[in-house]
Amino acid sequence: MSHRLFVGIRPPTPIRDALIDLMEGVDHARWQDEEQLHLTLRYIGEVDTHIADDLAERLRAAATPGFELAIEGTGIFERKGHAHTLWAGIAPSPALARLQQRIERLCITAGLEPEPRKYHAHVTLARLNRATGPLAPFLARTAALRLGPWPVDSYILYESTLHPGGSLYEPVLRYPLEPAP
Repeated sequence: MSHRLFVGIRPPTPIRDALIDLMEGVDHARWQDEEQLHLTLRYIGEVDTHIADDLAERLRAAATPGFELAIEGTGIFERKGHAHTLWAGIAPSPALARLQQRIERLCITAGLEPEPRKYHAHVTLARLNRATGPLAPFLARTAALRLGPWPVDSYILYESTLHPGGSLYEPVLRYPLEPAP
């Protein structure tokens, strides 16, 4: 059996509510629902149960002291000149970078290929396609977006299941962070 996995951080309810409130004004955008809002630390992809179990155990070793995160601005990811993802950015955080790098190293020691893309901390707001309406008004309206900071006290191993309406993210294991100093 295989599992589609990723490691992420779930923003608290007030942050998720504020993000949901932004989700309008772009025609044909596939907005994320409240259950889907997260910050990915490492996309793992399809792995068999043996590797999934090994990874779940190894990820305990990534725990670092707790820290704070904040949402800062919005943007898009493009592929071949076409926007495919609309996101809310995360303010730079050395503690987040350290946690992400530890998780990346643990994934490699578990036998996964290194992540080829440069890490860009964000919360996906919408999936886009060629039918999506103009993005400039949304990006202008949300350029000065600031939410938080909020305390991060854990990270989560999620299993992702594809459904016709989008992906369903099921928390598998929560890893508490050490209390902040």
